[in-house]
Amino acid sequence: MTLGVVRKVYENMDHFDSKEIDKSMDSTSVDFVITWVDGDDAVWKAEKAKYQYDNYETGLAKWNDGSARYREWGTLRYWFRGVEAYAPWVNKIHFVTWGHVPAWLNKEHPKLNIIYHHKYIPAQYLPTFNSHCIELNLHRIPGLSERFVYFNDDMLLTAPTISIDFFKKGLPCGSAILSPVDMTQNGIRAEINDLYVINRFFIKNKVIVKDPLKWFTPCYGKQLLKTLLLMPFHRFSGFYILHIPGSYLKQTFSNVWDIAGDILDDTCKHRFRTSTDVNQWLFEYWQYATGFFTPRSPSIGAMYEGLDTFDSMCTAITNQKYKMICFNDSCDIIDFISAKEMVLSAFEKILPDISSFEIE
Repeated sequence: MTLGVVRKVYENMDHFDSKEIDKSMDSTSVDFVITWVDGDDAVWKAEKAKYQYDNYETGLAKWNDGSARYREWGTLRYWFRGVEAYAPWVNKIHFVTWGHVPAWLNKEHPKLNIIYHHKYIPAQYLPTFNSHCIELNLHRIPGLSERFVYFNDDMLLTAPTISIDFFKKGLPCGSAILSPVDMTQNGIRAEINDLYVINRFFIKNKVIVKDPLKWFTPCYGKQLLKTLLLMPFHRFSGFYILHIPGSYLKQTFSNVWDIAGDILDDTCKHRFRTSTDVNQWLFEYWQYATGFFTPRSPSIGAMYEGLDTFDSMCTAITNQKYKMICFNDSCDIIDFISAKEMVLSAFEKILPDISSFEIE
């Protein structure tokens, strides 16, 4: 990418107008996208084994392909119950799967679009077992609304929501809070690679000066202190990641593919996650850097990870402390059966009724 092209990126930042974006979209149309894999599916495991390799490039690559990345928690029913109970305003649900579909899922539901990898991911990247590839191509899903919310299958709604929790004035909601990358956390390489791309195409001070009220707003609460402390540094050193459902514009995906497609292409060519991958957070960062977002309080949701967080997580679910949560699987969860029972019991307390997405 030449310096002249990079300069054009900055010049074009002033060209985009959120009012024009909103005119091009149905103001009531927000879709949900969820990616799901059944790690217990024998056919899927056999297909995966054909491309499996033991000589991982790094310990991180091996960790990213561990059983904790695929095991089935049985919470998918509660994901659909949560959507029906807490987000009845959603336009469409795009259920992304390698090929398996739960036997209990009502495939004829008018809001449901079951989408297989080969229906939207370019053929040269298939088959893929790399969640980053699956996520980087979401904008290609046929019929996907311009505005959509992306869920991992471990992200669930736990309290009533309204559409402006995710989009305001045609723009995705997000928390543009600076925060250094946590170097003690495993699996952070994609986050670092995302930052490389952002710093390659954007100048931190120019970005923040352009939209200061989006970076310095009381709705960020005490987390705003992190941004203030990191302001003296010339480059973006990280963002505060909530690890909850993300709001996106398809236009953002297309723009990044147009400008940094070589980097995305490299990631998509990897059948399994590698240390050189970028992930979908790049699109969130890009929305921050271009000003294509509306500030939102980070207290809307929370992520829990590891065995020592399970009690507080289950309490947060049953008390409906947040509108959404993520329970991130972890290798330290040895007694998986007991942990699974705790999670399912918590969700059953707030979402006991069968949804119209389930076949009784």
